[in-house]
Amino acid sequence: MKIILTQEVTGLGTPGDIVEVKDGYGRNYLLPQGFAIPWSKGGEKQIVTIKRARSAREIRDLGHANEVKAQLEGLTVKLSLRAGKEGRLYGSVTPAEVVDAVQKAGGPQLDRRRLELPGHVKTVGDYKVQIKLHPEVAAVFTLKVSAAK
Repeated sequence: MKIILTQEVTGLGTPGDIVEVKDGYGRNYLLPQGFAIPWSKGGEKQIVTIKRARSAREIRDLGHANEVKAQLEGLTVKLSLRAGKEGRLYGSVTPAEVVDAVQKAGGPQLDRRRLELPGHVKTVGDYKVQIKLHPEVAAVFTLKVSAAK
């Protein structure tokens, strides 16, 4: 099955790529989740708009990715959430909350889909968070989760 990716899928490609996948994977997962659209001549014209939108929010080049990496690694991101007596959070930390905390700490605008949390963050403490800025550049920064007063 030939499809056009609308979002980044790890191990498959980036938005705007035309890829060949097995029928079941495309029909049962990629299409219903909105990660892809079926390939067609008209769909191929949409690639231009998909790639234009991606380039607007993507890191421009390797040099820019290294600048953002240096900025992120010098940053300490603090996130204060409701927690119980033993430091267990009500719920878990989401990538969207981490991206908002990075901006509040003076960091750059990040794409939450490129963020890799170390498992489910459900307790108070320090965590190492990785973000893939560029195919060759990944930044790691510290996330300090504390209980809200």
